[in-house]
Amino acid sequence: MSRSGHVAAAPALGAVTFDMDGLLVDSEPLWFQAESVVMKRLHGTWAPSDQQVLVGGSMPTTVAYLLSKGTRPAEPAVVARWLREAMLDLLRQAPVPVLPGAIELVAEVQAAGLPFAIVTSSEPEIVDAVLAKLDVEFPVVVCAADVSHAKPDPEGYLLAAAKLGVEPRQAIALEDSINGVRAAEAAGYRTVAVPSVVPVPPRPGRVLLDSLAGVTLEQLATSAGFAL
Repeated sequence: MSRSGHVAAAPALGAVTFDMDGLLVDSEPLWFQAESVVMKRLHGTWAPSDQQVLVGGSMPTTVAYLLSKGTRPAEPAVVARWLREAMLDLLRQAPVPVLPGAIELVAEVQAAGLPFAIVTSSEPEIVDAVLAKLDVEFPVVVCAADVSHAKPDPEGYLLAAAKLGVEPRQAIALEDSINGVRAAEAAGYRTVAVPSVVPVPPRPGRVLLDSLAGVTLEQLATSAGFAL
């Protein structure tokens, strides 16, 4: 409220960014399968609890963890190649499972004329394989190859804001993992978390949703304190 007693108007929403894995597409089960394939090659065991450690992480982090669990020595670059190949094979075999409400929300953002982007820790080959199966084009994509520091570092989100031509405080970031949420918040975005595999704890200023199913752009903007 201003000094004159009037309620300050909500700022206009300037852009929306979307994480990919676990937010747009239900790819975490595919990653679990791919990681299990690699772990067999490393002569180790793999469980859902292992995957939960890696949700929202980068390829180097995943490879280091896989090697720590395996008993067969291998070069990190080789393990990364095994993981990319296993994931790409799975993506080619079947349709990518889109999460409820995700593509509908992207389409509404696009129809409203708002800048939008994907900000993901996935490798470019994986991103291309997923996006090739979605009925939407993203004008800006920031992936692992575009940054020196992965989430939870804010570099990717700062780069996305620059490419979109907006200040981070004008944008909403949609994320499913704590690493992604921390990255977006550190960059200055208003962040909406839609947890997938691992819960995201509440905190002041952080919006939590169970799903994007039925969520409209107006509802999203209002929840984050923006006006359209």
